[in-house]
Amino acid sequence: MLRAVGDRTFLPLKEFIETIGSMGVLTGKTLTSAVRPPYPYGKEFVTQFLFAVRLCWFPMIVASVAFTYGPSGVQAANFLNLFGAIDRLGGLFIVAVVREFAPLVCAIVMAGVAGTAITADLGARKIREELDALQVLGVDPIKNLVVPRFLALMLVTGMFNVYAVIFGTFGGMLVTVTNGAPLGPFFATYFTNATPTELWGSLLKTILFGAIIAIVCCYKGLTAKGGAEGVGRAVNQAVVISFLGIGAFNYVFTQTLLATHPELTLVR
Repeated sequence: MLRAVGDRTFLPLKEFIETIGSMGVLTGKTLTSAVRPPYPYGKEFVTQFLFAVRLCWFPMIVASVAFTYGPSGVQAANFLNLFGAIDRLGGLFIVAVVREFAPLVCAIVMAGVAGTAITADLGARKIREELDALQVLGVDPIKNLVVPRFLALMLVTGMFNVYAVIFGTFGGMLVTVTNGAPLGPFFATYFTNATPTELWGSLLKTILFGAIIAIVCCYKGLTAKGGAEGVGRAVNQAVVISFLGIGAFNYVFTQTLLATHPELTLVR
């Protein structure tokens, strides 16, 4: 009885640790395969890049405006209006949008749209034994399937970060106008706080978010089992694990960035 209770208690933890370790191994193999010749994945990379752009561009724009106008813009404007400091909204938008909301919106859209499609695609190939057939033919699934998706998601997520910042700023402009304030002070404090460190930090964080999403979704697709039901479970697990990984990495990255650049803690 005690052994059964122990198995029920520690088996999920053991499986979680094994999953994290397997994803780390897949990451190493993917990076090695990406830089080691030959490079047969060019066509697949372009296909996956265009596929992700086609699926995600509109949800990303809508989510960027909605998240920045509502949770950050309206609430911040209401707080600043209490002190008659609505002109400081631009500086807060650099902290809220460029540093946090833009990367998170990109990650949420990429994981929920492109990531699930990748997991379903690879999972379907796995249960149809197509991946085993490729290995029998001497084709490396990691180099030909995982690497192009890994590179495509990193590039698309980084590119979308630029658009998320632009449309997130547009959400801040809408908040400013709806509160009857001029846009001049908004842009003045916005560009005062828009340091190169904030911008490259946001871009780098978003690119690494894309890498995390790609590894998690590819791993769950490659290890799917149990038929169509198993593919569905793999898709759900991929999204949940991606969000957990993004949250943990975001905390570490942000704390490291603030520790190495303490000037970012001040809103000018």
